[in-house]
Amino acid sequence: MQLLIFCATVRIVQPILDIMIKFKSSMQPLSLLPLVVQNLSYKVNEKLLLDNINATVNSTGVSVVLGANGAGKSLFVRLLHGLLPSEQQTIKWNDQVLDLVIRKRQALVFQKPILLKRSVSANIEFVLSKSILKPRTSDLIQQRDAVLHEAGLFDQRNQPARLLSGGEQQRLALARALATKPEVLLLDEPTASLDAATTFQIETRLELARDKGVKIFLVTHDIAQARRLADDVMFMHGGRLIEHSVSNEFFNHPSSEPAKAYLEGRLLF
Repeated sequence: MQLLIFCATVRIVQPILDIMIKFKSSMQPLSLLPLVVQNLSYKVNEKLLLDNINATVNSTGVSVVLGANGAGKSLFVRLLHGLLPSEQQTIKWNDQVLDLVIRKRQALVFQKPILLKRSVSANIEFVLSKSILKPRTSDLIQQRDAVLHEAGLFDQRNQPARLLSGGEQQRLALARALATKPEVLLLDEPTASLDAATTFQIETRLELARDKGVKIFLVTHDIAQARRLADDVMFMHGGRLIEHSVSNEFFNHPSSEPAKAYLEGRLLF
């Protein structure tokens, strides 16, 4: 009798559990990939700065946005992140139009770090309390300290963030961005004015983030850096996306004359 009751209970409970599992799965956010850009142009005072860009990015890893100064690289990633307005339907993340919800799943690091006028530790506490943890809890403090240790900034935790060296400020900016656990990380020339040692530290953190599944869009004009980090290359020139291919193909067999000239060190204008 007890066995019959148990079996009947299992038959009733199991469908409920199946429904709960399906519901929980449906609540998980979809990946932001693929990124699809269609007919993206951008004008300022009738001057065309980006000209009809079309691209699809559905691979993980590091997508390097490469090109000479003035090619439109920085403007492009700002539009991808929604810092600048674009026409409806021109940028979609996994078939979703770019909005505030999607932006909160991303992070952007600028060439010149933008830091809060607070201590080093307070910069990290701020993003943790806004995105992940309740302010001033033991969990937050523990995670804050872990972030600072990973960035090599724990000893400077009580210093004003804006009094750090340039390299330290950029390491803090990157640590703060990664502390929000972004699915997509966009970086605009993050090592352009840094020494080799700090560049190595930044690149190492990016490789670790990539290995953890963070999709990275890295703007650079540094060909050597692109060779070190790129899984695929989006080459821009004159406000246009000239070619987009996997890194080995781009560096060994560029298909456009501007890309060939750039890789050979010839001037582009």
